[in-house]
Amino acid sequence: MAEAVAARPASTILLLRDGAEGEIEVFMMVRHHEIEFSSGALVFPGGSVDAADREIIGRSELHSGGEGCDEAALSFRIAAIRETFEESGILLARPRGSKKLVEASQAAQIEAAYRAVLVERKTTFLEVLRESGMVLALDELVPYAHWVTPEGMPKRFDTWFFLAAAPPEQLGAHDGRESTDSLWLSAREAVAGGESGRFKLPFPTTRNLIKLGRQPNVKAALADAAGKPVITVMPVLTRLNGGRQLRIPIEAGYDGELFEM
Repeated sequence: MAEAVAARPASTILLLRDGAEGEIEVFMMVRHHEIEFSSGALVFPGGSVDAADREIIGRSELHSGGEGCDEAALSFRIAAIRETFEESGILLARPRGSKKLVEASQAAQIEAAYRAVLVERKTTFLEVLRESGMVLALDELVPYAHWVTPEGMPKRFDTWFFLAAAPPEQLGAHDGRESTDSLWLSAREAVAGGESGRFKLPFPTTRNLIKLGRQPNVKAALADAAGKPVITVMPVLTRLNGGRQLRIPIEAGYDGELFEM
């Protein structure tokens, strides 16, 4: 039997805001159709944890709010903020010495100066933080879900999903490289778009949108997630009556246990 492919650590953030129609809105992007993984899919900003993220762990002056987290947990949080900045331009950080998140105008200046060269790997996130005087706001992230790609798949990820309230007036925009569109939309609208064919939604994305849609506003969503343990989900493919089903742990708190594929 072939040895299972190791799952690559990854992080993603559901950036939330209260919409004008009385529903939570979440920032999402359409991945480029030529991207190898989830091409053309509507997803949350995120990506793999890399070695440079781990280098920031030892630089305590560059992050705050991660007290009690081990190195692995810190690396997931740091990667989540970096990937979100790279993919959306939204920065979850505070100016050094401040208790308030960076103002949108300053965040826009940092984005203009550093986002493109960071994506092109001409600089590192550590250098961006040092030069801009920013401190990562790890305490803004609330652990929401933990999904691991099933064994037997050619590409596997060990992904942590976090919730975070979007910083005021930071609207975000796709990078035009890995993603070709971006939008704020309600969980209901996103799920409906997946059902109608308007959007291509990965299975974990759909489940987390449905779960998010139960909450009336951002404050309630963050409070609810903060008070619950996160149950790891690694879907199991089963065959029944000639069809295929995915099974996930019922205690993970989603909208069921068995799903037709």
